[in-house]
Amino acid sequence: MIMKLKLNRILLLISALLVSYAAMGQFRTDAGYQDLYDSDTGSALKAHVRSLSAAHLEGRKAGSDGEASAAEYVRAALKGYGVDLISPEGGDLFGIKTESGDTLTSRNVVGFVQGYDKELRNRYIVVGARLDNLGTMTVGVDGRQVERVYYGANGNASGLATMLELARMVQTNEVLFRRSVLFVAFGASQESYAGAWYFLNRSFSDVANIDAMINLDMLGTGSQGFYAYTASNLDLNAIITKLSGELQPVQPTLSASEPYPSDHRAFYSSEIPSVMFTTGKYPEHNTEKDTESIIEYEAMERELEYVYNFTLAVANTDVKLAFRSNKAPVRGPSYDDVVSYYDCDVRPSFLNSYDISRFLEKWVYQYIKYPESAIRDGVQGKVMVDFIIDKDGKVTDVRVVKGVDPELDAEAVRVISASPKWKPGWVKGNKVRSSLTVPVEFRLTKKGSKADFGFKKHTY
Repeated sequence: MIMKLKLNRILLLISALLVSYAAMGQFRTDAGYQDLYDSDTGSALKAHVRSLSAAHLEGRKAGSDGEASAAEYVRAALKGYGVDLISPEGGDLFGIKTESGDTLTSRNVVGFVQGYDKELRNRYIVVGARLDNLGTMTVGVDGRQVERVYYGANGNASGLATMLELARMVQTNEVLFRRSVLFVAFGASQESYAGAWYFLNRSFSDVANIDAMINLDMLGTGSQGFYAYTASNLDLNAIITKLSGELQPVQPTLSASEPYPSDHRAFYSSEIPSVMFTTGKYPEHNTEKDTESIIEYEAMERELEYVYNFTLAVANTDVKLAFRSNKAPVRGPSYDDVVSYYDCDVRPSFLNSYDISRFLEKWVYQYIKYPESAIRDGVQGKVMVDFIIDKDGKVTDVRVVKGVDPELDAEAVRVISASPKWKPGWVKGNKVRSSLTVPVEFRLTKKGSKADFGFKKHTY
């Protein structure tokens, strides 16, 4: 009897386990064993990419039902994360005239997280991602008509997924953000960035209060690199340089050339400082092979964390970001051959490193001296210094772009002027004179106290 009861209990336990596994299977029909070890963020990124590049969306062509379904997915995800929606149900609709004379209807989806600062909450950072892709195409294969779907897992379900998880992180930590952040999925991006143009020129009324735009496009192939393109904007470059001196899960390479034309171009046209984060073009780009199988989710998580830190830095900066530098020194005709550091084919290097932070850490912050009067008066801040690296590597023409105090400015100029030689930059196989602007930060740990003075070497 006892043996029979034990046997029954064992059978019941086995049945319960089988039911449990069957129930789990109902919710993970597309999951592999590796998915069991994903982080919550990794799982969310996978779910977003899978949904936004699913076959039934048929490549999300601008104006199609697939693009409309993708927009609804983005809207539902933002709403589920507690992000306020300022576009109506169905998205912010707009029409586009096609070459055939027809009108296609596309849409933007706009979410909003309000900043906490009373003075800055009415200023905005826009985080955008391209919503549409190429759709489908019918081609002849061996005498048969075959429909190909351009799924767009990396272009740009990966950027949309990153934007959605970034929105979740910003919403969760909204008390840390001084400026407000707008999250926009731009429709009809493939149609000359129509969604971005519509947002700036017809839809959003406070364009004058947008301080910066962050564009997320093609972020799924991190093993091929991670790039930031700012069109050599000095203020955005300074923020990226500062972050490069801090512990980050991944560091982007500043790209002098545009990796891919995307929605940031519409913001450039409106003279809004913009940065594009991307992992660049890839072999499957604009083909039917752009499926989830090529996505590198661990790299996407690291990129997401960096973009969050960058967004926080931009949202909280005290610097009034400028589209063009009116503060840069005016140079005469003898400087017409000077090339921006970021536009060099081979950038100048210091101590065999192309990383600007190495120059700051190994030279500037090693030899700079805090003026006694500045310590006494509690003066501190960030001096922006511009200089030229000649063809022989010598540092010349050191000037202050943005000053803090005459003594701090002079000390920053003194140390940079005494710099050892660099290896010069190259363009098209020739050495060139190049210009570079760097931030030199003076910081006191306790205002007015020399004893408690601390120079933070890795903050710039």
